[in-house]
Amino acid sequence: QVQLVESGGGLVQAGGSLRLSCAASGITFSINAFGWYRQAPGKQRELVARISSGGSTKYADAVKGRFTISRDNAKNTVFLQMNSLKPEDTAVYYCNAYTSLGSQIPLGSWGQGTQVTVSS
Repeated sequence: QVQLVESGGGLVQAGGSLRLSCAASGITFSINAFGWYRQAPGKQRELVARISSGGSTKYADAVKGRFTISRDNAKNTVFLQMNSLKPEDTAVYYCNAYTSLGSQIPLGSWGQGTQVTVSS
């Protein structure tokens, strides 16, 4: 089992920036990819970005050019730099780990996430 702890959320004005972090622990040898997701009130959880151990990335169209996912393989930590934030980015942000970039089976349980609120 993999445990994940997200941090870095907060309240920011539109146009501002935040950097989210997610640290993985437990059985981490099988982790080859991380993903960030978000869930806004009344909506389903959606993919924001993913990154492989080799650095390959994929982004949701809504965040391309504004968000950057990165990782520290040695520390089993993944980051999400969010710039030019918009009110529609308001959501609880979650991370999870995967055996590959394309895997749909998360290795960890969905945690509490970290709240991001963007005011207009």
